[in-house]
Amino acid sequence: MTFETPYVLISADSHAGADHSTYREYLEPKWHEEFDAWRGEYKNPYRDLVDDGRNRNWDNDRRMRETLGDGTVGEVLFPNTVPPFFPSAAVLAGPPRAEDFERRLAGVRAHNRWLADFCNDAPAQRAGVGQIFLNDVDEAISDVKWIKEHGLRGGVLLPNLAPDIKWVKPLYDPVYDRLWEVCEDLGIPVNCHAGTGLPDYGRYKTSSLLYINEVGFYSMRPLVQMILSGVFERFPKLKFAVSEQGCSWAPDLMRQLDTVDLRVKRTGRIGELFYSEDEQLPLRPSEYFRRNVWVGATMPSAQDMAVRGTLGEGKFMWGSDYPHNEGTYPFTRECIRQVMHDVDEAELRKLFAANAAELYDFDLDALAPLAAEYGPTPSEVAQPLTELPENPNDVLMRESFAKQLEQELNA
Repeated sequence: MTFETPYVLISADSHAGADHSTYREYLEPKWHEEFDAWRGEYKNPYRDLVDDGRNRNWDNDRRMRETLGDGTVGEVLFPNTVPPFFPSAAVLAGPPRAEDFERRLAGVRAHNRWLADFCNDAPAQRAGVGQIFLNDVDEAISDVKWIKEHGLRGGVLLPNLAPDIKWVKPLYDPVYDRLWEVCEDLGIPVNCHAGTGLPDYGRYKTSSLLYINEVGFYSMRPLVQMILSGVFERFPKLKFAVSEQGCSWAPDLMRQLDTVDLRVKRTGRIGELFYSEDEQLPLRPSEYFRRNVWVGATMPSAQDMAVRGTLGEGKFMWGSDYPHNEGTYPFTRECIRQVMHDVDEAELRKLFAANAAELYDFDLDALAPLAAEYGPTPSEVAQPLTELPENPNDVLMRESFAKQLEQELNA
């Protein structure tokens, strides 16, 4: 029998958060009375935060048992639950208005403190992503420094501002240059996550369909704004990651941006719109993308895998989205086999772990013993998935639906 070194699996997109009672312990005491009143009135609309699976977000033993059993030995931890004074889950909540800023800031700092402790329970395996607000740049810089000092290697989660947000300056405002400079100097990754920055669709019959069909567009806005406003030109070593957005969109988006860039540079105009030289970037947008941007291609599809080579060397990162219902758990091995069985071993070791390790500072040697015990082997992953398991999850069904649609369209 030939010995195989199992793959190290690092999920570049997982989620964690505390429950309300635990968050109270991490709040400054002056907020306790107000927190108790807020908690008594809060009603959570999200099933994965109220059903029996909610403690996956904070139960260390359960999380270890389920993620290791599914083959994942490292995780980048985005927020998931509802920090103190938030109107909804942390990733989806918009920025606070001025009258709510102080207490929401206290809530997000409570989460960051909890996250630092949670990551310290398994420091080799967890890279926490801290949260900041952009309402006050000085406070944001202070939080970035705290995040760095307390070992949250995942960096910061950048608030994505919906187009109807008028009380916080847009990401392309130069006022944030001081923030980008600190992140660059400290080597802290700046992350944006899917599901953010969308307008309020109201309560209409079509609201949910509009959300799911437009979420990709709005999730891309921070990336486009950072590129076109010259942030990566002014801060060439800034590390930027987009998460849970796949990557099948990348070639078309970069071609679109490059086409506009070329027309502006060659003619100074597009139709009746004129552009001065100081609005033009020295490099093509796609060059900034390949240099500065990593892609957390969570639960990658066959379409994502087909375009991975356009992202730039070392920029594609696999993710499980644990503990979300739409993630790969408990069929991570099957999901990988379904779309990655034909990728060679050397490349898979980069996609599964090395690329994320470079960005988020994981020690692959420290993870190797866990991978040896729990990780999938190359021969296992190389086996095409020919039959779905019983009760397949959303990820496995997605590929089946994609094939069915293709067959129907070609019939």
